[in-house]
Amino acid sequence: MNFQQLRSVRETVRQGFNLTEVAATLHTSQPGVSRQIRELEDELGIEIFVRAGKRLTGLTPPGEVVLPIVERLLHEAANLKRAGDDYARSGSGALTIAATHSQARYALPAAVRDFRAGHPQVQLQLHQGTPQQIARMLIDGEADIGIATEALADYQELLALPCYRWTHSVVLPPDHALARDAQAGKPLTLQRLAEFPLITYESGYTGRAHIDEAFKRAGLAPEVVLVAMDADVIKTYVELGMGVGIVAAIAYDEERDRHLRAIDARHLFAANMTRLAIKRGSYLRDYVYDFITTFAAPLTRSLVEQAMVATPEQDPML
Repeated sequence: MNFQQLRSVRETVRQGFNLTEVAATLHTSQPGVSRQIRELEDELGIEIFVRAGKRLTGLTPPGEVVLPIVERLLHEAANLKRAGDDYARSGSGALTIAATHSQARYALPAAVRDFRAGHPQVQLQLHQGTPQQIARMLIDGEADIGIATEALADYQELLALPCYRWTHSVVLPPDHALARDAQAGKPLTLQRLAEFPLITYESGYTGRAHIDEAFKRAGLAPEVVLVAMDADVIKTYVELGMGVGIVAAIAYDEERDRHLRAIDARHLFAANMTRLAIKRGSYLRDYVYDFITTFAAPLTRSLVEQAMVATPEQDPML
């Protein structure tokens, strides 16, 4: 049994049983992948995959049992490598962070700057994606830290730690009727907001669920004319006069967004919680803990370590 055999099994499942894709990912040949799988099956005395001729089409019942063990072995091998690196290359290495656009654009820059100042030999890699993509990157070992508001707490494989709460703002041109209402001291209501076409986030992003829930509870069905993942895109179309924007409050900057005005909407939509996630059982290098604390000061190393050893049911942070 060797790690190449285990990687061939894991990657075959990840690539939807397409051995051509597996071979490309592992930088080997398709016959080589088939041989590695067959040799492992012969050694274990079971068939891991269902076959239709020469094609693999799924996992056998024994394969369903074997796959999580393969995943754990490869995960622990990666932990072992990281532990060795901590001593061989103290203070240097790579840190991969996966985040949604809003977090990468508005929440992370100050933390990245401060971390970089204290850890100049650590190479930072930043990937953007949907909350679901971020979760998958963490589970697959492609990212060390994930930051998002939605989805991360839904995966048993991840430890999702609460970082900070945030609210929404309504953004609009300075001469908009709602801006005049605000100047006159009239409070913004859902009923008044629903009178105008809206531009906001796609479903599953940046607190969109709380926006929809608020209108539904009020018995309102506003006209949403455009959705986007990116607050900057939303603001661009608000400036063009296409509608009123609903964005994360952190996405509005009075200096940068001089052609827009913002109205606090925390009284209209429920607050949201941004979470930082890591894969359960991961070995975290010293500088990973440092970044976590830099981004969210309450998440000290001792607190994270305590949460890591707790089961999901015992986790005091959730």
